[in-house]
Amino acid sequence: MTAARSPLSPADRPQLGLRERKKIKTREAIRTATYALIKEQGYDATTVEQIAERAEVSPSTVFRYFPTKEDIVLTDEYDPLMVEELRARPADEPWIDSLRHVMRLALDGTMAEDPEAIRVRAHLGVQVPAVRARMLESMSQTGRMLCEALAERSGLAADSLQVRVYAMSLIGGLMEVSMYWAENGFEGDMRDLLDQALDVLDQGLPTKKPSTTQR
Repeated sequence: MTAARSPLSPADRPQLGLRERKKIKTREAIRTATYALIKEQGYDATTVEQIAERAEVSPSTVFRYFPTKEDIVLTDEYDPLMVEELRARPADEPWIDSLRHVMRLALDGTMAEDPEAIRVRAHLGVQVPAVRARMLESMSQTGRMLCEALAERSGLAADSLQVRVYAMSLIGGLMEVSMYWAENGFEGDMRDLLDQALDVLDQGLPTKKPSTTQR
């Protein structure tokens, strides 16, 4: 039996037309130029005009694809695909197992395409307030999409308190995983950190055992 292919895997996505491929190529050129400039001279010193020149496009083209400089270093292309993948999981599968499966697929896909980009985004999220603020806004939007998938699985309303709290707890936890990883010098495997975060959401904090004093 052949396993179902995931839409999160780049190799398994539908073939795109020439126009869409050009759009993707332009977005990648802009992001590549941005990462290179930030590495050379820092985030604050990097301007949209410099990015456009390095990417060989006009500043207006940059803004057409990315409303702000912060949007260039952040990405939400995987969000709709993650929700689609969640909806495709078996209805009787434990929710935390579905989440673990989908989050790993998304992380593996991003790592395969551009592992350095993950480190750049995580570092900027810690170091640059504007990037962190935009990250919070973006993840809030992702959480709203997740609420819809949660509601379908649980039978609760998407705007119910329970669904909103669970979804945003998950999104906040994922952001903290990224920041923790950056703050600790990118030590360890991001996948393992993700698993630890999901374990906390599933099982709660471990209980500290009371110390015993020997007499």
